[in-house]
Amino acid sequence: MLIRRATPEDYEAVAEITEAAYEDFLEGPDDYYRAFLRDAERRDREAELWVAVDDDGSLLGSVTSCPPGSPWRELSVDGEGEFRMLAVSPCARGRGVGEALVRQCEERAAAAGASRMWLATLDEMTHAQRIYARLGYQPEPSRDWDPVPDILPDVHLRAWTKEL
Repeated sequence: MLIRRATPEDYEAVAEITEAAYEDFLEGPDDYYRAFLRDAERRDREAELWVAVDDDGSLLGSVTSCPPGSPWRELSVDGEGEFRMLAVSPCARGRGVGEALVRQCEERAAAAGASRMWLATLDEMTHAQRIYARLGYQPEPSRDWDPVPDILPDVHLRAWTKEL
């Protein structure tokens, strides 16, 4: 498996994998968040989109690393790193793809001088939380938040963090 920056040729596959990975957490076909999940080009332009690629060239997953100055940052402040939208193809689960993508984000953030890494997750995202816990992340309720309380009052994001 190779971890590398996404290219424009990857965007459609990233969109499909990300949407598939998040499907169980969406509010149906008209969920406003679906467009954000599918917009790989924007995430790559406004943050850093990383992909995991199999030996045969097929895309296994992706993650959005949010460096300082990125509008995709939700939780982190100066001196901290953050990642979002970790997505692993359903057919690639259990192969260490998610862990490899998270480690890439950690390495990038640490190289940029970050001392801590942040992410947000839903309570229902138990598969991802197992990866985060295994990698040393801990819940941090002081940064939990509600992204769109007027539209989706039941969506509550849980903050997780780790010292780098």
